[in-house]
Amino acid sequence: MAAAMRVDVPETSTASINKKLVELRESTGMVTLGRVLTLVVCLSDAADVEDAIESASEAGKEHPCRIIVLVRGDADADNRLDAQIRLGGAEGASEVLVLNLHGELANHEASVITPFLLPDTPVVAWWPKIAPAAPSQDPVGRLAVRRITDATFAPNPMATIKTRGATYASGDSDLAWARITHWRALLTAALDEPPFEPITSATVSGLLDEPALDVLAGWLAIRLNCPVKRLGGELRVELDRENSSVVIARPQLGRTATLSRTGQPDKRLALARRKTRDCLAEDLRRLDADQIYESALEGLERVEYE
Repeated sequence: MAAAMRVDVPETSTASINKKLVELRESTGMVTLGRVLTLVVCLSDAADVEDAIESASEAGKEHPCRIIVLVRGDADADNRLDAQIRLGGAEGASEVLVLNLHGELANHEASVITPFLLPDTPVVAWWPKIAPAAPSQDPVGRLAVRRITDATFAPNPMATIKTRGATYASGDSDLAWARITHWRALLTAALDEPPFEPITSATVSGLLDEPALDVLAGWLAIRLNCPVKRLGGELRVELDRENSSVVIARPQLGRTATLSRTGQPDKRLALARRKTRDCLAEDLRRLDADQIYESALEGLERVEYE
């Protein structure tokens, strides 16, 4: 792998940054023809830059893209745009542009990034932590065909995931949904085996500040059309029939779950918590509307909390 190149461009302009990008491409031989999208990462804290770039770059190995990291600085400071260009190294097939916006520029993120959007490729916006209440109405969100949030790191995760339904627009997604992909697959597989009796009730328990479990409960409420309870406590999902039950349980920090079914021996299943980079890569595989996620958000209204 080529050595990483990082070039700082302080107190600059969008025109100067584009000029520097062209120079660096010509000197390194890198091209942008293989890029399939532009990923815009929106941050409000410079301390989160490295973690966000790491996850985005890993996802970019599957989906080659230009990564634009927007860091909103102090809106009361003097107007200034500081940039850093990263090529090669850990960035792999991706090209990373870090833009630090100070002063009034912090309120004009969409205008700043427009000159850097790759032509004829979709734009995806990702808010790793703090996200707008209505992503589709955000100036950057309006530029994107896909808008990815993550209620897991919101100040109030449960309240945040519940508001996603009220503001949902086609193209919205939340990484809390991708975090339960394997849980949904295992539950679906368990119900595809006899006895083929209807589920009469379901219970989802775990940490109350884990929004992935809330949206899982909403998905079950829609999918099974039965009462669903959301509890705090050990991490487990229980599906009850009239004469039997299905339970998947895992230690909070464990990597292996236990599948228990009435009248059958227990099974051990690989079920580690998914990393942000894997969830992001999954979300980037589809840029159309996720109707199942939308229905899971609607199902949250049917969930009973205790």
